[in-house]
Amino acid sequence: MKFSELLNIVEEEPVFSTSLLLAGAVQPAEIYQQLSYWEKTGRILQLRRGLYALAPPWQKVRPHPFSVANAMVPGSYVSCQSALAHVGLIPEWVPMVTSVSTGRPGIWQTPLGEYWFRHIRESLFFGYRRIEVVTGQHAFVARPEKALLDLIHLQPEGDSREYLAELRLQNWERFDLDTFAGMVERGGRPKLRRALRVVEQLCFEQAGESRITVPDSGAGREKE
Repeated sequence: MKFSELLNIVEEEPVFSTSLLLAGAVQPAEIYQQLSYWEKTGRILQLRRGLYALAPPWQKVRPHPFSVANAMVPGSYVSCQSALAHVGLIPEWVPMVTSVSTGRPGIWQTPLGEYWFRHIRESLFFGYRRIEVVTGQHAFVARPEKALLDLIHLQPEGDSREYLAELRLQNWERFDLDTFAGMVERGGRPKLRRALRVVEQLCFEQAGESRITVPDSGAGREKE
């Protein structure tokens, strides 16, 4: 395969896998050899085994970090600070993309950035949707309420007022407290219920309203 042939196949793709090139009457050994050569000569970027992106100036489509994250670990969705920052619920820009999946956790260092994949159990694998992150590129991303729930669940002491206040949550009109409460109930964990009371308090304090009293789920802090 010539490099011009590769461009004809993948130039509209933000990332591509070797499986895309192995269809039809081709010699796999030759394809792998060419990919290795193109990587060494700076024409393509290897993100992980079997996953690549074109390098500038041949890169016609700039890969969005969320699209890359989904491709890095199929069956994952972008969540936590990354999803919160994407919708403006926290003010900080987040350089590392954080995703969750039911698979093994890990951090990937790639030429396109750093990607962190965190493990959650299957009972918590919900609350995400496929959105268009930039024109022509889509990714599975947590809803704002689920992104916060995932972060609270995964962060030690994530239910504390100190930690949640440090996030500097903002733009509450983009966050639905009822939806969050429903997700907390579905999660069924004392830590999440404690966090719900704090999140409600922060929301109403920022809005300049009186806090709505939520019944205590029990004295003491239960271990997850």
